[in-house]
Amino acid sequence: MGDDLIHDQHAGIERLLEIMRRLRDPQSGCPWDIEQTFDTIAPYTIEEAYEVADAIERQDWPELEGELGDLLLQSVYHTAIGEEAGHFSFQSVVTAISDKMVARHPHVFGSESRDKSAEQQTRDWEAIKATERAGKAQGGTLDGVARNLPALLRAVKLQKRAARVGFDWPETTQVLAKLQEEASELVEARDTLTHDQVVEEMGDLLFVMANLARHLDVDPEEALRKTNAKFTRRFGSVEAALHAMGKRPEDSTLEEMDALWTEAKQLEKATKD
Repeated sequence: MGDDLIHDQHAGIERLLEIMRRLRDPQSGCPWDIEQTFDTIAPYTIEEAYEVADAIERQDWPELEGELGDLLLQSVYHTAIGEEAGHFSFQSVVTAISDKMVARHPHVFGSESRDKSAEQQTRDWEAIKATERAGKAQGGTLDGVARNLPALLRAVKLQKRAARVGFDWPETTQVLAKLQEEASELVEARDTLTHDQVVEEMGDLLFVMANLARHLDVDPEEALRKTNAKFTRRFGSVEAALHAMGKRPEDSTLEEMDALWTEAKQLEKATKD
């Protein structure tokens, strides 16, 4: 029955669960898969989530299909390890998230009215989450914000939590003033402080940058990803232009590369227009 299920392309999630059980079988499974733990698999989970986001940004739908499968495999992997240790199972995880979604959408699955704005629904969602945290003895405003989130994303989440209890600048101009203050402190610190102190000042500046992004309703992770992609694209154009001239970046001056960068930038803008 096991082999029939594994080779049944129409068996859905049960097929994938059986494949994982076979891979993790202590007697007949794959040695590498058997050795994996929550800790060793976690980095792959994070990586796969970013690859999903990358495929979405590039609107590569066939690749997105594959990346979503890779991400689903991560959930199956963790639940298999959890089931072996007696912590939970795939079915209990599905039940938990289904119960949570029903509880957090009383305007869809309960008796509450759907006649409210998206903003009001967001406030209601946050209120329900706050009640859930209280039930888990997470009394602090910032309790429960995952420590392993990307630093910029975690900064925004921490700031959102603090803002809900009134700890926030009411105007963007105040954030900009703080940004200038932190930038000035960093410039002053670079020649007078220790490296650890410079790191601290840099962290303060990045934290305020995340706060500015939040006030402007910008996802800083998304903004930086797009800028990374733009830098990669434009520097590639610089290298291609140098190659056409029989040169490499290391054989060129900054002035030459900067001029080619400006050309690449202008060409991109002209193409968009």
